[in-house]
Amino acid sequence: MIEKIKLKAKQLKKQVVIVYLAYMHKDLEWYKKAFLLLILLYAASPIDLIPDFIPVLGLLDDMILIPLGVVIAIKIIPKNIWEECKLNAESDISIDSKYKKIGTVFIALIWLIILILLIKTFILN
Repeated sequence: MIEKIKLKAKQLKKQVVIVYLAYMHKDLEWYKKAFLLLILLYAASPIDLIPDFIPVLGLLDDMILIPLGVVIAIKIIPKNIWEECKLNAESDISIDSKYKKIGTVFIALIWLIILILLIKTFILN
């Protein structure tokens, strides 16, 4: 069971690298790149939308949101670009650390907006 989970995690990590390479591809439309950027920011961010300490839901967001984003990415990326990036992913490529920083800020901003909306809704009314 543990080995199967490790294998799935390794495959997902490789697919995220392929998404990164597709994002960097010059022939991909800007709106597709924007969606891929959201996937990359979430995948690279050390902060989750649902913190891992929340039972079940904390782990499910990583097990559902990132794979769902990758599945959608596979569908929107042209097959020739996906295959090219898949071949290039065989070399040892890691996602640039700037995406981790940007992803952290992105998720933190989402939490800040949620917090502001909650305060505005429940405390200021």
